[in-house]
Amino acid sequence: MTMLEKYDVQKIAAFSDGSTGGNPAGVLISDSHPSATEMAKIAAEVGFSETAFAMPNGNQSEYKVRYFSPESEVPFCGHATIALGAALALKHGDGVYRLILSEAEITVEGTRNGDTIAAALQSPPTHSSEPPAQLVSEILDLFGYAQDDLDPALPPMLMNGGANHFVLGLKSRELLADMNYDLAAGRTLMNREGLVTIHLAYAETAQLFHTRNPFASGGVYEDPATGAATAAFAGYLRDINWPHQGKINLVQGEDMGMRSLLQADIPAEPGSSIRISGTARIMDK
Repeated sequence: MTMLEKYDVQKIAAFSDGSTGGNPAGVLISDSHPSATEMAKIAAEVGFSETAFAMPNGNQSEYKVRYFSPESEVPFCGHATIALGAALALKHGDGVYRLILSEAEITVEGTRNGDTIAAALQSPPTHSSEPPAQLVSEILDLFGYAQDDLDPALPPMLMNGGANHFVLGLKSRELLADMNYDLAAGRTLMNREGLVTIHLAYAETAQLFHTRNPFASGGVYEDPATGAATAAFAGYLRDINWPHQGKINLVQGEDMGMRSLLQADIPAEPGSSIRISGTARIMDK
């Protein structure tokens, strides 16, 4: 018997573009977590970039949650949290659910609307810091970019919104579309530096970004929608005094043929949580 025959794993695409696109995630809501070995096997059989595992923490409004990629456990995953919010709304009704993660406590809200479900999460606190020059050089080399390809208004930075990411701001949409790298080399670099993803961004306007998100640390070449990296990116924009006016919208996954739409609400307080929202669609099993 396979893990998917043993457990009822839902498949939900988070940050969808209406009835299409979005980033597929697995969701398993059960009375108790399977063992870590079983969760790893389930995530590998599901084959999506992330699967969320949730168990009630004494009641139906609070859950302990763990996240697994096909190759590793991660402390926080935004799109799988949005998918979990949709699954909880379907199971228990519209509402706000408290989630206890391995390194933080957050909330997710799910609201049903026909075949699609609106969902929003409150991220862990955010922070960013200057990276070593050598790391910037290595990441540029990984993707074949030069210093002249970077947008000086979006400096390279280490950023965190529940997990570690690296942001690289590019000065044209064409440079973003040309993204290319070696998966094995990316995995080695990202695992060495403790990075979950590298976030490539192009600013079409001050409030509209196009992004791509290599997830080599989890064995995934590119993620079509990444809520955790978006939360970290929104916090980074606040840290560099970007004119975000309290809200940004992101288009991700377009170059993969999986257009995804994300929104981030950015409060003024440094380091505070970011609200990440979008819609989710239920996928066929």
